[in-house]
Amino acid sequence: MDLSTADPDTVLDTLDRRLVCALQVDGRAEPGRIAEVLGVSARTVTRRLARMQQAGVLRVVRLPDVEDSAVGALLLRVRVLRGAVDAIAQALADRPDVPFVDVMLGGHEVGAVMLSDAGARDRLLYGQLPATAAVTETTTHAVLHAFADAGQWQAGYLSAPEAAALARPHVPRPAAPPPLDGLDRALLARLSENARQSHAALAAAVGAPESTVRRRLHRLDEAGQLRTHATVDPQLLGMAVDANLWLDVPPGRLAEVGTALAGHPLVHGVFATSGPHNLLAVVFCADHGGLYRFLTDTLGPLGVTRAETTITARAVKRAGVPLRRPGAGARPPRA
Repeated sequence: MDLSTADPDTVLDTLDRRLVCALQVDGRAEPGRIAEVLGVSARTVTRRLARMQQAGVLRVVRLPDVEDSAVGALLLRVRVLRGAVDAIAQALADRPDVPFVDVMLGGHEVGAVMLSDAGARDRLLYGQLPATAAVTETTTHAVLHAFADAGQWQAGYLSAPEAAALARPHVPRPAAPPPLDGLDRALLARLSENARQSHAALAAAVGAPESTVRRRLHRLDEAGQLRTHATVDPQLLGMAVDANLWLDVPPGRLAEVGTALAGHPLVHGVFATSGPHNLLAVVFCADHGGLYRFLTDTLGPLGVTRAETTITARAVKRAGVPLRRPGAGARPPRA
């Protein structure tokens, strides 16, 4: 399913938002479990989730382990000629090794995250982008450490006891996870497209007994391979402002500041980076006033020496999922 089919005027009510938050806690939570925690019927949960998924406003996908995927990833800031931003953003979004693409406010910068090997990286950075006449400049930052990523953020519509009740039991990761075989990789590939597929559907898709699929998923979960991401336009959750904060932090305080920001409810990504700034924090705020208060009340006391703020005008792709374009699709019926 492509989130580009969603209606920009779609409104999620409070229960819809609480259901999204439940899937942010555990993307594979069963409707009955969600219903029990939220105090609604399982039928209502099933109907509401199906409506959001069919309308293209919600999709749950598997995310790789944050350390495995984020460290070494490239954060690209691609400056383009005015009028060419949509074409460049779409070209980057079409790449399977680019899971995140944003068009920044002002219409002349595209932000992207690239996960790739050195060969594909070099072809893009030293061949394809420089050869594109519309690209005027590319700045590349390497992720050195991930304090938090999109898979850990929750929109805040659940109480702490509700979130705790939905959370899956913590299982310490084995020091040396077992290697993945062909069946493991096939299951993970299916979950990367739709993490809410049932055991029966997965078994049919990969041609294995359902009991075997259950055992494999349990083992993959214990190895930390079943992290999920509930992909939804943050504006539908009441978050109108999505900003990247490129920060300068004294090296001796980098770990302290990164850890503090990772625990903030507005932050959905914190990364130590190479380049002219050494820390990136990505935040969702209800409005520009909220962003201002975050800069003054949160960053100020942490001793951040400089902050460059860039605001996302349009999210093109998140966690590998294409997002809706303004004006596309039809409004889904209300449940």
